[in-house]
Amino acid sequence: MEIIFLLILISLLVAAGFLLAYLWAAKSGQFDDDYTPSVRMLFDNELVEPEAGTEEQTSK
Repeated sequence: MEIIFLLILISLLVAAGFLLAYLWAAKSGQFDDDYTPSVRMLFDNELVEPEAGTEEQTSK
């Protein structure tokens, strides 16, 4: 029975360690995306779909 309490204590310490590591990484900017905004303008035309009325106007 004592081993169960020891394992629960160890698992809580490991979980707290991972939580602290995640909070530290998030606070230090580890998850900031600096690359995508700089290249997003290159793909704007591919993401925008034409409206339904524009195809009829250009085909006439």
